[in-house]
Amino acid sequence: MSVSSVSSLPPLPGRTATRRSVLRGLGVATAAGTAAVCLPAVAAHAAPAGRRTSGATGTYALTLVHLGRDGAPTTDYRTLLTALSGPDAGSGRQLKELPGTVTVQVPAGRYMLDATISTRPVGDGIWGNDWLVQPRLDVDRDMTLVLDARVARPVDIRPPVGDAVFEQAGAFAEVTYEGVTAFVNLLTRSLDLRTAHLGPDTERGAVRTWVDSYWKRPGGVCALGYTFRGERALTGLVRHPTPGELATLVVRAGVPASGGGTALVEFSPSEGPSPALALAVPSGGTGTFLATPERGTWDLVYGAQPEGGEGPGNNYFVLGRSFTPGSTTVHTFDTPVFGPALDSSPGARPVAQRTGDTLDLTVPLLADGDGHTPSSPLFTASTVTLHRNGALVATRRGEKPGHASFTVPAGRAAYRLKASATRPRGSVTAAWTFTSAATATATELPLSAVRFGPELALDGTAPAHTKARVAVTVEGAARRSGVRSLTVAVSTDRGATWTQAAVTGGRITVTTPASGMAVSLRAKLTDTHGNTLTQTHIDAYVTRAATGTR
Repeated sequence: MSVSSVSSLPPLPGRTATRRSVLRGLGVATAAGTAAVCLPAVAAHAAPAGRRTSGATGTYALTLVHLGRDGAPTTDYRTLLTALSGPDAGSGRQLKELPGTVTVQVPAGRYMLDATISTRPVGDGIWGNDWLVQPRLDVDRDMTLVLDARVARPVDIRPPVGDAVFEQAGAFAEVTYEGVTAFVNLLTRSLDLRTAHLGPDTERGAVRTWVDSYWKRPGGVCALGYTFRGERALTGLVRHPTPGELATLVVRAGVPASGGGTALVEFSPSEGPSPALALAVPSGGTGTFLATPERGTWDLVYGAQPEGGEGPGNNYFVLGRSFTPGSTTVHTFDTPVFGPALDSSPGARPVAQRTGDTLDLTVPLLADGDGHTPSSPLFTASTVTLHRNGALVATRRGEKPGHASFTVPAGRAAYRLKASATRPRGSVTAAWTFTSAATATATELPLSAVRFGPELALDGTAPAHTKARVAVTVEGAARRSGVRSLTVAVSTDRGATWTQAAVTGGRITVTTPASGMAVSLRAKLTDTHGNTLTQTHIDAYVTRAATGTR
């Protein structure tokens, strides 16, 4: 039968959470016959942006007749009536544990009705669920509706891999009418799901429907979702995508400095609730998701838990990503080189800005090697220091690396901002210089960052005594305005001595030291406006015997 729970994520950083824990289960009644009741309003799945008063007055008798797949009256149903207009706009009435034929008194107005009629299994069989949705129900007289499960048609969504096992599915519908939006849904762990549209069409484009089906396979999940907009709810849906119609997402779990553990990875559509299926990926392991690009953009949440569950967890969020059919995307988490990451894309949220006389910093100083920003970075000490025209303004210690706030005089001055963090092994320091004066509105500070991309195993190591090319990428202000100069140096004695490494084709060449030793990296950059960056990574990554596991 249908189930009443859905995975629920914490609010995502910088945006409103879209997943709502409102998905409900099926109520099963035991009585038969006909009853006349007037139900009180219950918590609604509607969010009125405005209220419309019906032109009609008074209430009408609405009789609902529930018929099962055999055409006989049934008490195995749950029906929800959501008001889109009239005095109850934005509220809902739920009918369950009642006779198969029930009459309710409702005010005149526009409603959305949905009914789940369940078929009890025979022997060890599975529950069947027929979901009937009427997005437009205009109550302006006494009326009778027959909710007949026989009009429903199958929802048949299957992945193109033979080792996948069905886990759960969700069907959802939203309808908007004059500023009021109603939301209804059905969750099920049964493959026997059928749906049907009832009643007349709504106004153009007023109905949004989507269906998500999740399948588990060894080391992976198939996330198959389809969304539609129009004037009607769905009457059945058959989708058997080919491998070339799906996108592949590979998640690689690094081994954090705190030791092994397991990451819980949730991959779900960005828009609308979904019964997303989480995948456990052990440190040093890999998980694979197959997804339907046409569902829209997708969100990936990677939650790393330390071994034994001791200590705080750490989440990485990769939000609003689109995919193309046949593509393969790889995300690696919790591997070096850890350092500042500044999103240079248009519209990206500034991580350092000045408003009036206040400088606010939320620089992700310890993003992982792929540039993912941790919610709880692993560090043992952190410091942020600000100088103005050579004089110390203040020092902040112990806060989240790269996070601080300073109040400074209004006049234009030269600033030197230095942020550092110490990890269980190694440290990261970034020092920026720039000029700034008081601003009327929030203004981004011209900070830059350099990202280093060596080829590393999931335990964060590179083979010893090898020569390898390491990618060097500029982010932030210098990427937008241009780079005047960039030099990189390498150390194998924890920064005691440095050797210049020429940047050619966006890469440097690094010869790794003996097994168990570390490579340190330093970059010095000046952008075309004269703003500078000195960025140092002590023990950026370590080496292993050349025969070690990759």
